[in-house]
Amino acid sequence: MSALPNRDRRAERREATRREILDAAWEIARRDGLTAVTLREVAASIGMRSPSLYSHFDSKNGIYDAMFASAWIELAAVFDAMEPLPADPRRRLLAVAEMFFDFAVADLARYQLMNQRTIPGFRPSEEAYEASVAVYQRMRENMRRGGVHSQADLDLWTALTGGFVDQQLANDPGGTRWRSQLPRLIDMYCNEVGVPGPSLRGTQ
Repeated sequence: MSALPNRDRRAERREATRREILDAAWEIARRDGLTAVTLREVAASIGMRSPSLYSHFDSKNGIYDAMFASAWIELAAVFDAMEPLPADPRRRLLAVAEMFFDFAVADLARYQLMNQRTIPGFRPSEEAYEASVAVYQRMRENMRRGGVHSQADLDLWTALTGGFVDQQLANDPGGTRWRSQLPRLIDMYCNEVGVPGPSLRGTQ
């Protein structure tokens, strides 16, 4: 009978503490806004002294960096759960739009950190930014399969879907005013960029 590998309990405890710190930071961000996240507030919420946080994160921006990466990793997991996507090009694009829209409006603080420059002086590290690039490339591939190939058409897509999210969050938080118009938006977009398929309007 082979022996089980030794567990690195110190690493496990360190990772558990790191997760606890990030959970506390998200709780503060969702309650009071992203800019309310401070080392003092995070430390106080988990019963830790502020200097102790430096053994896990080198600065407040280090916490933001880890939050940024984790948010994009969460979105990647949502992408994974969607497979397989519809074969029909327009339905494929609608599925992607609805997935992103629902993910975005579900958590204002997370959406702001991922897609807006809410925190003065914060820029994600190259490592954290790679998580967002990976999701963007997956979206790009899904768009390509849906018949969208040019960068200009992809830029138009991100501007339109992001704009719908912004309108929903600003004017009807918790509602469906802009989500209900996603089929119309996708039809308009597909007609403009030449994606074939039957109209989505009136089929939802």
